[in-house]
Amino acid sequence: MSLGDGPARCTFVPPYLLQQIAAAPGAGVDAPTAAVEAAQESLVVDEQVRGERSRAAAQDAPHAQATGGAWTVYTSGNGTSLPGTRVRGEGEPASGDPAVDEAAVGGAGALALFAEVYGRDSFDDAGAEVVMTVHYGRHYVNAFWNGAQLVFGDGDGRIFDRFTRPVDVLGHELTHAVTEHTAGLVYRNQPGALNESMSDVFASCAKQRMLGQDVTQADWLIGAELFLPGVNARALRDMAAPGTAYDDPVLGRDPQVGHLDDYLDTTDDNGGVHLNSGIPNRAFHLAATAIGGRSWEGAGAIWYDALAGPDVGPTTDFAGFAAATVAAAGEHAETVAAAWQAVGVGLAGSGAEPPPVLPPPQEQVEVRRSGGFVGRTVSGRVDLTAAGSRAERARELVDRVDVATARGGLPHPDMFTYTFCLPGCPEVEVPEQELSDDLRELAALVLDADDPGSVM
Repeated sequence: MSLGDGPARCTFVPPYLLQQIAAAPGAGVDAPTAAVEAAQESLVVDEQVRGERSRAAAQDAPHAQATGGAWTVYTSGNGTSLPGTRVRGEGEPASGDPAVDEAAVGGAGALALFAEVYGRDSFDDAGAEVVMTVHYGRHYVNAFWNGAQLVFGDGDGRIFDRFTRPVDVLGHELTHAVTEHTAGLVYRNQPGALNESMSDVFASCAKQRMLGQDVTQADWLIGAELFLPGVNARALRDMAAPGTAYDDPVLGRDPQVGHLDDYLDTTDDNGGVHLNSGIPNRAFHLAATAIGGRSWEGAGAIWYDALAGPDVGPTTDFAGFAAATVAAAGEHAETVAAAWQAVGVGLAGSGAEPPPVLPPPQEQVEVRRSGGFVGRTVSGRVDLTAAGSRAERARELVDRVDVATARGGLPHPDMFTYTFCLPGCPEVEVPEQELSDDLRELAALVLDADDPGSVM
């Protein structure tokens, strides 16, 4: 089995939340069938995209070619081809398609924040065109930056609305591109949680700027318009109070943490990047409200200077980033330091690697999928001694793959990460974009995809 290297994909919905919805019936939770199927299908699509992305990264793709505008919106027409059909570009009138026009408004607002406030010329600071594709997949419940463009699903119509509807989703994904072209924070453990937090920070700044709000007027919610009526959720994340955004029978309870004492050591979600991002998120909220005024001019400017400055790199942890923000804060240095201290982060490195997880018993194969924009973890097992076509196909795939040779590579922000536990082998993590065809099919099979044979 050969796995190529490639950049990580950043998805808006953490994999653990999609997995929670997908597993609801098995847990005895009365979840809408359409929502369960949409979550399962979205997880499989995310898996496919990672494989496709690694194969296409070195090629001249249509979505990598600028058309002369700052941004362009395409539609996939509920397929998965990227970039799809062009619908609207900068300076052109509204199309009448809500998703297209929402992407235009949110994308333009996020670009304006970086250009007009921080003097940044697009995400790469070299004027690159921002390409956005809407109507991606069928009932796709995610949004992501794949290293070349932004992609948005329509939601499932039962739990999730369009991912273009909240302007901060657009800002979140564009900021992943900015982070990739500045500090390049590795999408794992504390650097990965910082990567996620940067996207929430500047998404919130962009939303507040577009609404003309100061720090006392802002709601500090991420994805406040993402959930449909009837879902017990205020938003996907709450920067002011991590862990309180939702508490719903199908979604479960918001698992984010807001203090280093509660840091979650886990192998899921790329080391808990969506879970632990609540810690730096809360530090930003505390700093912004203490400094006062407009977030994008106060704490936001400090955070941007740190992110784009020389003291933050791919492996910077919470303490390293805290030190960089204090150094960039000028007259607000004590205020910023106090904000980090309030969430348990000092100015020296900390944190331990999670313990290894033992492989499952010899008679079964286990697959866990984590990460994604929602940050939810889903797992499945297949008894290899069982009768039936599912177990038979799983045995064939297990005999064929060699996880010992799998080179995991670096995960992409908001893309899924798969953990494979095969008989007689230590578990191995493989980012979505690095999956071989056999591993993609095995993951779909074990995670109960409707049609594993159709996985590309």
